[in-house]
Amino acid sequence: MSTTVETVSAAARTAPAAVIVAIDGPSGTGKSSTSRAVATQLGLSYLDTGAQYRAITWWMLTNGIDVHDALEVATAAAKPVIVSGTDPTGPTITVDGEDASGPIRTQEVTSKVSAVSAVPEVRTRITELQRTIAEGAEKGIVVEGRDIGTTVLPDADIKIFLTASPEARAARRSGEVQGSDLAATKEALIKRDAADSGRKTSPLAKAADAVEVDTTELTLKQVIECVVTLVGEKQAAK
Repeated sequence: MSTTVETVSAAARTAPAAVIVAIDGPSGTGKSSTSRAVATQLGLSYLDTGAQYRAITWWMLTNGIDVHDALEVATAAAKPVIVSGTDPTGPTITVDGEDASGPIRTQEVTSKVSAVSAVPEVRTRITELQRTIAEGAEKGIVVEGRDIGTTVLPDADIKIFLTASPEARAARRSGEVQGSDLAATKEALIKRDAADSGRKTSPLAKAADAVEVDTTELTLKQVIECVVTLVGEKQAAK
């Protein structure tokens, strides 16, 4: 009996502590790739909050909601059932039971998501969903977005804010989309930054206690290593 207790106690001592990691920043900073890789390496769950806002935007467009009519968007915000899978090696997202991982990445959704996500009722709905998922992650979770450290999970164990120059971000994003125009991509990123940073409800912002990592001159591998080290230090300190 005592041997079993000792074995369990030893395992508890050596197992890494569960942590909630908030990774924020604008598009093109390597946020998604970094978050998924860190979660995979550390055995944590993973949540792409941007995908949830894209999902509700796609639902609005599919169901004929005028996304520029804040009242209409607010009234419909509670209707879609959004389910996010949190396996970092294969994250999933469904809307009313339908796989939405492809449809939410269209240019139409991309161009409308800022308008939908600026509606307070939408942010309240999605924020509640995000908190529920984070609270249910037994081994810990990496949550990426734009307002995670400031609004969604202000008590996260560690907060990281990724940034990069507009030029670097545009080059990365253009590389992801075949045939895209670099100048147009840069302009679109800057426009979205302004919309997300300027909205009244939960704007894109760096939390006061977040660690800022400028990824402009770093490779993805270097960014991942940096974040894994920061998280590891936090786990060791818990």
